[in-house]
Amino acid sequence: MELDPTTLTPAINRIKRAQGQLAGVLRMLEEGRDCEAVVTQLAAVSKALDRAGFTIIASGLQQCLTDAGEDGVDDVNVKKMEKLFLSLA
Repeated sequence: MELDPTTLTPAINRIKRAQGQLAGVLRMLEEGRDCEAVVTQLAAVSKALDRAGFTIIASGLQQCLTDAGEDGVDDVNVKKMEKLFLSLA
């Protein structure tokens, strides 16, 4: 299933922000900054990526359900979607 990029704009923006935050974490490490500050920023990057991942999966699931038509989830690979969700857990 291919995703519609227009519906993923929030996820794309979140990943771009996380990319900038990650660059900041690298700078902090290279500068020998405080451990607590580095870990706090790294946790923020991780959370942002997790949220982007959930947004992508939710969009994909919504698209699958819409494409399935009136038959419902019969055409949706529920196990595959479950595995995607669990990969972010």
